[in-house]
Amino acid sequence: MLLIVGRIGKPHGIRGEVTVEVRTDEPEARFAPGSVLVTDPGAVAPPAPGAYRVPDKLTIESARWHQGRLLVNFEGVLDRDVAEALRGTLLGVDSADVAPPADPEEFLDHQLVGLAVVARDGERLGEVARIDHAPASDLLVLRRPDGRTALIPFVKAIVPEVDVPGGRVVVELPGGLLDL
Repeated sequence: MLLIVGRIGKPHGIRGEVTVEVRTDEPEARFAPGSVLVTDPGAVAPPAPGAYRVPDKLTIESARWHQGRLLVNFEGVLDRDVAEALRGTLLGVDSADVAPPADPEEFLDHQLVGLAVVARDGERLGEVARIDHAPASDLLVLRRPDGRTALIPFVKAIVPEVDVPGGRVVVELPGGLLDL
C-alpha cells in the first residue's frame, strides 16, 4: 500500500528546488538525503510528447526548511523547468517499508483501515474506512453495513481495545453517537 508523505508544489529558485506540502509526522526521516520516494503523478496532466516525464521514483538530494516550508532538491532535477514539470506529483513510501511505532498504544493509519469495528457485546458495527485527523482528536470513519458513515472519536474511553492482528477495534459508544 502506498502511503502519501507529501505533494510537490511550485519551484523555488532556478536550480530545481521545489516546495513540498508535507503529509507525514516524520518529515526529517522521510525527506532525509538519500531517501527514495515513489511518485504518483496521477494528479498531474500527462506531459506533451517529448516533454519531461515524471519518473517512478525520486531520490532526495537535499532538504531544508525555509519560512515554514520544506524545500527539496531531487537527484537529476537541475533546473526550474524540470521542477515545474513535477508540480502536483504525490510522493509516497510503501507501507511495508514503514516500521511500526514502538509505543503499543500508537497506530499508523494504514494499520487501522479495514479493521472490523465491534461493540463490547460482539455486535459488528462496520469497518474503519479511513482516519480523519481533527484538531481535538483523531476520528475513525466507520463504514456502516447500510452504506452510511459515522465518526468515532479515537480516544481510550470510546475505543478501549485495538487488536490489529485480530483484525478488530472494540468500541464502547455513548448512546446516539451512530445516529449523528
